[in-house]
Amino acid sequence: MELLIPAGNLENLKVAIDYGADAVYIGGEFFSLRAKAKNFTKEDMKAGIEYAHSRGKKVYVTANILGHNDDLEAARSYFNELQEIGPDALIISDPGIFTIAKEVWPEVEIHISTQANNTNYATYLFWWKLGASRVVTARELSLEEIRKIRENIPEQMEIETFVHGAMCMSYSGRCLLSNFFTGKDANRGECTHSCRWKYSVVEEKRPGEYMPVYENERGTYIFNSKDLCMIEYIPDLIKAGIDSFKIEGRMKTALYVATVARTYRKAIDDYLKSEETFKENLEWYKSEIGKCTYREFTTGFFFGKPDSDTQIYDSNTYVKNYIYIGTVNEVDKEGRAIFNQKNRFFVGDNIEVMKKNGENISLKVESIENDKDEKMESAPHPLQLLKVTFDKQVVEEGDILRVYNPERQ
Repeated sequence: MELLIPAGNLENLKVAIDYGADAVYIGGEFFSLRAKAKNFTKEDMKAGIEYAHSRGKKVYVTANILGHNDDLEAARSYFNELQEIGPDALIISDPGIFTIAKEVWPEVEIHISTQANNTNYATYLFWWKLGASRVVTARELSLEEIRKIRENIPEQMEIETFVHGAMCMSYSGRCLLSNFFTGKDANRGECTHSCRWKYSVVEEKRPGEYMPVYENERGTYIFNSKDLCMIEYIPDLIKAGIDSFKIEGRMKTALYVATVARTYRKAIDDYLKSEETFKENLEWYKSEIGKCTYREFTTGFFFGKPDSDTQIYDSNTYVKNYIYIGTVNEVDKEGRAIFNQKNRFFVGDNIEVMKKNGENISLKVESIENDKDEKMESAPHPLQLLKVTFDKQVVEEGDILRVYNPERQ
């Protein structure tokens, strides 16, 4: 049972691996559907793959844009570069890009992206015969449909499914809103998230009279889907025959990555031990998963077609119960935690430390010093290197620090 976690940069890749991922998917500087993410340079990609492989984990590289003519020769060069670096698989949606990858690198393992609209077992068999080893289900499938796919494909063929994260309002992610409004093509990695904007309608004979689509004085965010969360339904996902549980979020923070990786890792492992263990810890999973950034939760299409409750009509903002403070780089001889600060916090704050083993420890900030050992009452500027003393010396390298106080944002 594979837990597949997103990483938008090298820091997040390491966090994902350390906090429970079996595999990580990343984007290079080209051909990825998250052009606005920092993504990986060739050097970072090499370092990330070495980090993962040294710990027995895998790295998959996305090349899932819908290519145009001008992309084809560049794709050939890109796959030659990737062959030297050695990721474990490529994630591809375009048949032309697929063909080039197979020509350049015949032995490469290829996973077919959800962008390819994979909604039935005949499609799975089509890709299997062409040499794909895994296909990602379309977001629009129910668990019953996934079960039927499993029953009709070779046992060794793998099914990958998104189980957590943001949902696209368009069929299998093939959205045109961004292209229409801004000229930024979502199918080429430049999505501006136009579905999260606020919309009204105008009747042709009443120009300038904007009417809310939904009866609400604030207008409506009618295309704005809730986030997917299947943490409560791990048993159903396993019984459906899914091989890889995929989390969305290559543009998210290290706190998000650590939280979802650690929580889903524990839920999967608990269920594989016994169903009773899973049930006993269910409230913990739900509590923990709510500590990372999200837009309310839905089960998507897994139990049937979504209804009006799946959308968020009155807001496009995230729920931020916890704020990411930083990841501990080291602990010095004086017991101070040294890290690059991500968000503001104060002397006297109660900080929660996330341990890789699932433990959370509450600590109080006793002192904050900058890299010149100057005392500070708060750390207002992000990316400062700080040395922080807590009331207990339990912090270790790699711990994630977070604070409960969303009003500060």
